[in-house]
Amino acid sequence: MLLCPMRKSRKVTRSVLVMSPSARISLLSPKRQQIIRPAFERPREFVLMSVRAMAKRLRTDPATMVRIVRGMKFESYREFQHYVHELSIAHATSLDTMQTGPPARSAISTQVRASLDQDLKSLNHLAQTIEPARIAALVRRLYSVRRVVLLGGDLAANLVNFLEHLLIILGLPVTSATTPAEVVHKVRMLGKRDLVIAVSHGRGLRQTVEGLRQARAQGAYCVGITNTLVSPIGQFAHEFFLTSIATPSFGASYVAPMALFNVIVLACANHRRSRTLKLAKQLEQEERHGFRWYES
Repeated sequence: MLLCPMRKSRKVTRSVLVMSPSARISLLSPKRQQIIRPAFERPREFVLMSVRAMAKRLRTDPATMVRIVRGMKFESYREFQHYVHELSIAHATSLDTMQTGPPARSAISTQVRASLDQDLKSLNHLAQTIEPARIAALVRRLYSVRRVVLLGGDLAANLVNFLEHLLIILGLPVTSATTPAEVVHKVRMLGKRDLVIAVSHGRGLRQTVEGLRQARAQGAYCVGITNTLVSPIGQFAHEFFLTSIATPSFGASYVAPMALFNVIVLACANHRRSRTLKLAKQLEQEERHGFRWYES
């Protein structure tokens, strides 16, 4: 998981990679834009191609290919390859993920194992690369701001609702916006004393990205959660976390994002532990005898 801001040795990489595809292409002449555009529109077809192979595919020569890459402000062709790989992640469809899994005739047991193995891989990557100090810094912000707005739509709305539910229990001033109308009306009230957490993977859901962009313009501190460096979430957030949603099936797997939220909630609960214990004691009566629970 690559996080932003990053250590000194990687700052340049982060700032370069977050630059949007349209911004990259706009740096080129019209003729060169036409040459390179297929690689940006269909990145999965060009992942890990050598400079010669890509030049041949785009009907140009290697020297021109190198000049195009440099014209888009990449420091090397390898960096451009990595960018195309990130684009392939961002643009992946349900059909793409189905086709990268086990063969269609594989036994169900094989399919199940492939799904679990991918989830374990995503969790291990999170466990190996997460920075506890950054989680702690985020939690301190959560306790110091006037209000927290969580942005997420479609399937990510489930993530947002999960985090909102637990942060409310901890007494934090949090609310969620999971529809376009909610995003518009909740974001327009934000300012410098507020914090936004925006969750959107892949290319980025329009309502979430626009909400994040507007929140930042109004001075709110913005945190993004996405799965690729080229996501527009990274362009508008002050800092962002990368969590894989890779799956051998269609759709997305939210095992890693949920694990990140579990870490955030754990840190929040222990940031002011005595306060949390006091709240837990109050909650205990409802959990034991509340009307929500079925009595046998």
